Amino acid sequence: MTTLLLVRHGLTAMTGPVLAGWTPGLGLDDRGRAQAAALAARLASLPLAAIVSSPLDRCAETAAAVAAGHAPPIEKVETDERFGEVRYGDWTGRPLKELAEEPLWRVVQAHPSAARFPGEDGESLAAAQHRAVTAVRDWNERVAAEHGPEALYAVCSHGDIIKSVVADALGLHLDQFQRIQADPASLTVIRYTETRPFVVRVNDTGGDVAALVPQPPPEGAGEAGLGSGDAPVGGGA
Repeated sequence: MTTLLLVRHGLTAMTGPVLAGWTPGLGLDDRGRAQAAALAARLASLPLAAIVSSPLDRCAETAAAVAAGHAPPIEKVETDERFGEVRYGDWTGRPLKELAEEPLWRVVQAHPSAARFPGEDGESLAAAQHRAVTAVRDWNERVAAEHGPEALYAVCSHGDIIKSVVADALGLHLDQFQRIQADPASLTVIRYTETRPFVVRVNDTGGDVAALVPQPPPEGAGEAGLGSGDAPVGGGA
């Protein structure tokens, strides 16, 4: 149906030691800007039909770099709040080493489907996954309708959101999503078909991306009974 390129934003001053969440005004630092520029160069030649971003500054800046570095430049970056970070509530802005002492930390690690973050605006991880996956399905339909079923598009989002989308694509329970990794400025690729998603790349931080452009089915695939959503036994060519 479509190929989704999930991009995690580049580094910020908070990335790593602090749970940034929806902290306002948090943009990329020098490292993050360099990462965004390098990622833009990698993706420059891909025929991206659209670029969509979380509304948070660190994602908007990363997405803008990818759009500006595209050949030709992509004039508009769409914004979809459903790709925004998990709403961590009262945990927002606190050091991770401090949060690791909270009883909820173990739940987030071992049973994330039961985790809801404290505070009036705290969100459950299950709700965050639901909104993100719903957004992906909506954008798949929109991009396919406007650009054809083989189109590629990029979404710039956040680590836990990307991991939850990958878990859904793999058919994993949300309790397994902590086994997936999405580093800053990494690329994760999922190709969606009518019958199933195919997880093409996860946490890719370098290398050629030309193979991400969908190719016509191999000669004889139709005669062999292979549909566009079929997985070739043995792995294929």
